[in-house]
Amino acid sequence: MDLFYWLSGGFSGALIGFSLALIGGGGSILAVPLMVYLVGVSQPHVAIGTSALAVAVNAATGLVNHARKGNVVWKTGLLFAAAGVVGAFFGSTAGKAFDGQKLLFLFAILMIVVGALMLRRKGDGGGSTGELTRDNAPKVGATGLGAGLASGFFGIGGGFLIVPGLIASTRMPMLNAVGTSLVGVTAFGLTTALNYAASGLVDWALAGLFVVGGLLGSLAGTRAAAHFSSKGQLTKIFSLIIFVVAAYMLYRSGQEAFA
Repeated sequence: MDLFYWLSGGFSGALIGFSLALIGGGGSILAVPLMVYLVGVSQPHVAIGTSALAVAVNAATGLVNHARKGNVVWKTGLLFAAAGVVGAFFGSTAGKAFDGQKLLFLFAILMIVVGALMLRRKGDGGGSTGELTRDNAPKVGATGLGAGLASGFFGIGGGFLIVPGLIASTRMPMLNAVGTSLVGVTAFGLTTALNYAASGLVDWALAGLFVVGGLLGSLAGTRAAAHFSSKGQLTKIFSLIIFVVAAYMLYRSGQEAFA
């Protein structure tokens, strides 16, 4: 570990925390490409496992803050997370067995989807409280399973999938969906990270750097957000950055995977 490793790892974590605080869900999608192409993690699977751990810890911190404000619908979130943990286990197991460069190539395609969804994100959810009922429980479980599969396979938090999934299945307000989604993000990230750690595919020191950097970055991002009147414009700019990074990943990983 040289000085550049420490500096780039801390900077990358801060950048993720800053972007999450500034524009909300979707910011952590850059964690894996930053680990691979900036920090210099040579194994894509190590980058994915390490990213999952860092995202889980940061999500747990956010969950505590939202819970204090009463934004978490616990029964709904726990069922969503329980179903999703099963999906995250099988998804992460499949991801470990997948060729690393091809996984990065698919990850880049996912980034494009995330960027597009961020641009289309509108509305504040429905008029329901989002509480778990006999009618919506099957929908909550099914969407949780699907989100967990994707989260585990790619080693991402999956908030961009979980939030609309919770709104679609329960019609809960956006603020509650964001708070409740962190139950799933934490659970999915830990499941994926532990699965990867069992195979020796987690860089613990780098994960720690990302967590500390993320906490510092989130403080700066929260302060900066107060000075911007339109997060919509920020989301558009961030989406453009995602598209550019995804294009670079498609080029680099495509050369390796399909040469």
